[in-house]
Amino acid sequence: MEYKDYYKLLGVARHATADEIKTAYRRLARKYHPDVSKEPGAEARFKEVAEAYEVLKDPQRRSMYDRLGNDWRAGQDFRPPPGWQQARDNSSEGIFSDFFESLFGGNRGSQRRGGSVFDRVERRSRKPADQHRTLTISLEDAYRGTTRQITVHAPSPAAGNAAPQARTLRVKVPAGVQPGQQIRLAGQGAPGAGGSRGDIYLTIEIAPHPLFRLDGRDVQLELPIAPWEAALGATVQAPTLGGPVELTIPAGSQSGRRLRLRGRGLPGTPPGDHYIVLKIVTPPASNAKLRGLYDQLRNHSRFDPRADFGKS
Repeated sequence: MEYKDYYKLLGVARHATADEIKTAYRRLARKYHPDVSKEPGAEARFKEVAEAYEVLKDPQRRSMYDRLGNDWRAGQDFRPPPGWQQARDNSSEGIFSDFFESLFGGNRGSQRRGGSVFDRVERRSRKPADQHRTLTISLEDAYRGTTRQITVHAPSPAAGNAAPQARTLRVKVPAGVQPGQQIRLAGQGAPGAGGSRGDIYLTIEIAPHPLFRLDGRDVQLELPIAPWEAALGATVQAPTLGGPVELTIPAGSQSGRRLRLRGRGLPGTPPGDHYIVLKIVTPPASNAKLRGLYDQLRNHSRFDPRADFGKS
């Protein structure tokens, strides 16, 4: 199994701050997102970046990962160091690499090797216990709804010191789910001595999106437009979670103008809206002809962008 250097995947130093890690992830996610990237292998690269961020954004996971030290390098055959033990993290959703799951307890690695490289914790509670986990999904999955598989590890109530048994559960995530919302899996938690089980509570987390920003059920997108589109008006194509739409830009629009697409945010009662914020992007005067056109505009227009600047 190949060792993965998550810091190298994000292009950050091992001592990088949480903000630096988040910034690096957002930059790379925007670059490699399958919906916008045309680079070869973009989808696989996007998954690697998402996996690295999933580990390094969480202080506990990052600390566990850092304990491996610098003895391993990307591309090496990974084997846990002798005596390596740590508490299992059961929040893997079974959608990441074997390396991730060997560290944090996913379904593929744990079933093949009997557990992660971290300590196989015995669950000996006599009373049924609820379990709490985080389920991270994409904004697209929150919009459309999705079904995920998760792996839970819990012993039989009469199993004694036997290793925890792995169970795979299918979880239906409804369309319109929001960050912080919980999904209850009744009777799927840790068992008690009498055979009954507690519940599992999954707290939804929505991964940052390279294009859209979520505000409650509303979705916001910053859309670049050309100066002539803003001045003269235009019809352009704009992405939404439900697919691209034809957007009419009114003549005389300025940067920062918000255009509302009613009901195109997250589903709900009522559904959210989709707001498009215009951002005018000025083309560079990269040749003599363009510079001449800018000179003509300057000489023929009396427009002063600072005419009311600083006035109360």
